[in-house]
Amino acid sequence: MKQWYETLFEDYAESYDNEVFTQGTIGECDFIEAEIGRNKALRILDVGCGTGRHSIELTKRGYSMTGIDLSDSQLANAQQKAEAQGLNIAFQKHDARNLPFREEFDLAIMLCEGGFPLMETDEMNFEILNSVSRSLKSKGKMIFTTLNGLFPLYHSVEQFLDTAKGEGNATYRSNTFDLMTFRDHNITSIEDDHGNTRELVCNERYYVPSEITWLLKSLGFRQVDIFGAKLGAFSRNDKLTTEDFEMLVIADK
Repeated sequence: MKQWYETLFEDYAESYDNEVFTQGTIGECDFIEAEIGRNKALRILDVGCGTGRHSIELTKRGYSMTGIDLSDSQLANAQQKAEAQGLNIAFQKHDARNLPFREEFDLAIMLCEGGFPLMETDEMNFEILNSVSRSLKSKGKMIFTTLNGLFPLYHSVEQFLDTAKGEGNATYRSNTFDLMTFRDHNITSIEDDHGNTRELVCNERYYVPSEITWLLKSLGFRQVDIFGAKLGAFSRNDKLTTEDFEMLVIADK
């Protein structure tokens, strides 16, 4: 039986590209470039690459990209867009918990919840971090965003998502945040690329900064910095607060 996150991304590539939360690509890639000193010799792994928006933009800027995802339709859309622009990008289907790479990449990015907080258990989420860590070279770096567990303690997730969405975007209802597990359970409604409306029973794990730091330190990352994640405008100057829906994590081995 497929999990909700597998079903969600079936025939959802075109609609996904129109979602509000996918509109910050240029600014996010500007930040990534600055973080790696614009070193074009570095190999970059895009985990949960979706329709390839970060991989495509960074390839245009001269970087060597490998994009992995679990969704056939998302990968097909990414490949199609790359080929239309004359770009050669290695898009591959893999489960982020079990990547085939060993110490091959200088940087891994995992943006817009690229798999990490979507798994059914904390152990499965940890396996994603572990697998990505194994894919990195000894001095590798990871940049990712994830859901900020401090936000639901002060705000309604359902209300926030409702005000943040645009016309035709996914809607979320019946949100319940479980204080024991820090999971938000909801019913997500989307319109797929064929115009069909689908409803999915979903749940996502929210993390607090101390958890993320501990998980990454246990995997051998020596430096872990966490900031507020502003859509399309990542910055080390944004201190994480209870107002931030997402956190930006930068970890160095």
